[in-house]
Amino acid sequence: MSSIVTNNSALVALQTLKSINKDLASVSNEVSTGLKVSTAKEDSSTWSIASTMKSDQGSFSKLNEVLTSSSAMIGVARSATEQAADIVRQIQEKVIQASSPDADQAILQTEIEAMAETIRSIGNSSQYNGINMTGSAGAAQTITTSVVRDNAGVLTAETMTIAAVDLDAVASSMTGLAFDGSETDMDAVDDALDTINAAAAAFGAAQARVEAQMDFLSKQADALDTGVGALVDADMEEASARLSALQTQQQLGTQALSIANQQPQTLLSLFQ
Repeated sequence: MSSIVTNNSALVALQTLKSINKDLASVSNEVSTGLKVSTAKEDSSTWSIASTMKSDQGSFSKLNEVLTSSSAMIGVARSATEQAADIVRQIQEKVIQASSPDADQAILQTEIEAMAETIRSIGNSSQYNGINMTGSAGAAQTITTSVVRDNAGVLTAETMTIAAVDLDAVASSMTGLAFDGSETDMDAVDDALDTINAAAAAFGAAQARVEAQMDFLSKQADALDTGVGALVDADMEEASARLSALQTQQQLGTQALSIANQQPQTLLSLFQ
């Protein structure tokens, strides 16, 4: 039945065209932004997950910067203890030389005290950004190594503490050598060397752990970036194909609406 009051064909064509235009606007937005989900309105669940993952990625990137600085700080302390260990080994040789009956112990003592002062200077001057871990005022340092999000979504930090070593005290033990018995002197030097070697090993292990964590965080940040992309990035090939199809549908829909709007005009022929 044809009616001049209600044009059902035009209404259907109009609704179809509105639906096509809505889909076309959505696909055009994907093409222009490169995202299939750019706001919470489009997909609140996906957007929320992606937003949290982006936040974690930002945390990992910032933590990597912190760890880079921490590695440098530990490296300064490690280098100081390694150099101090070399000097103590030289002192050890001097002590052995002093046990010889024809040794000039006064000269050897002067040399040892000079070496001890070098150790003291190394310890007190080995600073990174004002932080000293090897001198008389050296202090243990606690650094953040990772951040973990639990099942409840709460982000917490994991830390490690790196002990300091007092090279100033080690230097003082070297200046106290009296050469009243090579065994006593050798024990003192051995104790000093054990202290420095243990500190150097601890610094080295800490620096290796920090650098391993940096490598892991870098890979984790990349994985999160890939995950976020899978959630919100548009498939540009698919979007392009859909855009072309919808543009064609839009043209056909516009033509169909035009034809439907002309239909009542044909009723005039019935009255001619």
